[in-house]
Parts: sequence; C-alpha cells; structure tokens
Amino acid sequence: MIEYKDIIRTVIISFAIMLILGPLIIPLLRRLKVGQSIREEGPKRHLAKSGTPTMGGIMILIALIATTLSSGIHNKDLMVVLIFTLANGFLGFIDDFIKVVLKRNLGLKAYQKLLGQILIAVALAIYQSHNSIIGTKIFIPFTDNYLIDLGPLYVPFIVFVVVGTVNSVNLTDGLDGLASGVTLIVMSFFSLISLKLGYYSLAIFASALTGACLGFLRYNGYPAKVFMGDLGSLSLGGAVAGIAVILNLSLILPIVGGIYFAEALSVIIQVISFKTTGKRVFRMSPLHHHYELKGWSEIKVVVVFWSVTAILCIIGVYGLGYLI
Repeated sequence: MIEYKDIIRTVIISFAIMLILGPLIIPLLRRLKVGQSIREEGPKRHLAKSGTPTMGGIMILIALIATTLSSGIHNKDLMVVLIFTLANGFLGFIDDFIKVVLKRNLGLKAYQKLLGQILIAVALAIYQSHNSIIGTKIFIPFTDNYLIDLGPLYVPFIVFVVVGTVNSVNLTDGLDGLASGVTLIVMSFFSLISLKLGYYSLAIFASALTGACLGFLRYNGYPAKVFMGDLGSLSLGGAVAGIAVILNLSLILPIVGGIYFAEALSVIIQVISFKTTGKRVFRMSPLHHHYELKGWSEIKVVVVFWSVTAILCIIGVYGLGYLI
C-alpha cells in the first residue's frame, strides 16, 4: 500500500531524472541533426522553430521506465500499461525516424500507422477483457456506481477509444508545452484516482509520468529547446489510454481529456466541412492553430488549454465520486 507521500516522492524522482537527462540528450540530438521540419502551411511564426531538436520523447520514456521499475511496486497491470506505452512510442519512433533521418516529411503512411495502433490496441483490449475483475464492464461517470457490460462489443469499443485517444494526443502536440502540460494534469488526475481505487502500481506509473512531463516542460516550454516528436506524443497517448482502460474508466477520457478530443474533433469538422461545402469552420486546425490565427499568443493558447484541462479533471473527480 502506498500513500500520498509516495506519490509525491515518485513525481520528484522522475522530475529530477528529467533535469539530468536534458543537458545530456538535447545536445546529442543536435549533434545527430535530429531537427524538426515545420509545415509551410502552418502559422508563419512557427517557421522559426525549424531545426529545433525533436524525438525528445525519449527522455520522457527513460524517466518513466527508470522511476517505475525502481519503485519496487510491480504487477501485471503495471507491466501491461508500460509495454503498451512503449509499443505506441516505438511506432512513433519509426515515424520520426522516417521523417527526420530518411527525410520523408510525412513519415509513416496513414494506413501503416493506423494498422499498428489498432493491433496494439486489440492486444490491450483482449488482455483487459480476460483479466479485469469486472470482465467486459466499464464504469459510467456521474452515475451511482453503475456499470455497463459491453459484451462482444468490448474489444472494438476499447480499440476505438484507444486509437482515438492516441491520435488526439498526437494532434495536441503542436505548440510549445501544450501536450506535455495537458498530459501532466491528466496524469495527476489518474494518479489520484488510481491511488483511491487501490491500483497502487498504476498510481506509481501515473505519478512517474507526471514528474517526467513536468521535467520535460523545463525544456519544452516556450520557447522550446526540444520537441517530443511522435515518439513522445504517441507514448503519452498510449499511457493515457492504457491507464484508463486498465482502470475500466474509458468513458472518463472525453471529460478529463477534453482538450485532446476538441483538437481531434476540430480536424474532423474541418475536413468534413471543406470536402462537403468547400468552406472551413476554423481558420486552421487543429484547434490551437485556430486561436493562434485569431491573434492569441502561443503562451496564451497553452495556458488557457492547461486551465481548461485542470477544470475538466476536477469535474472528472466529481464524476467518479461514488468510486473514490
């Protein structure tokens, strides 16, 4: 059994590891010329970021693995979430490698990335359906301890939620400190919920990732010295989705991860609108670029999105009040 002090200690350890890794890894990425290429159709002020080292998500994963495995609190659920996170991260690494090393700016083809994500998600869904103490049931927020049994629809539903979440986090990674800051807040939420529900190993995992994201902000906050790349964003998406699935709280994701889904929804709406009417709903998608083009500074967009996430996580805690 762990307590709040153990959670705080884990955050501090992971944060400290990140502070150590930054001066070691970032110069190495520069020497390897692993620089970010910026899309010309994006906001023009982002062109100045071209060449900033990317694939900094490796630091997040190192801190996460080191902190989690050294905690001494291990079980099957923890290892599954960690492996699931790393599997998504590996997919992101391949995508980054193709873009920055092989100089193919689009990276993996869409169907290749989607197929990989689906296969990884199916494995997680099958594991959980066979190992969860409530089987194929999931909790419904804002109800009085009410569960819904998805039965044969469980695996496809979980795959849909997981793939959607992973790609939503990936889309959120478009401004300095945005994805890492939002995920820091979301993982703080899951750390608290895991602790309250008695999933102590997952509480350690979530707090380790919280500390890693906090440390990464030291280098990724505006103006960013390093970007996480798809290696980082797909890892974060995998971690968020994975822990929600193991906690049987998939339906809480659209609430606490509201910013992720708003970003993804803005892209979907923009594409559908343009293809059907020839008009754009947003000045640019994902959503954070829309606000940039409305005149908001990058820092303002990030802080507002962080604040919204904090409010949504408080709402999420209230929505799970019957459990905790």
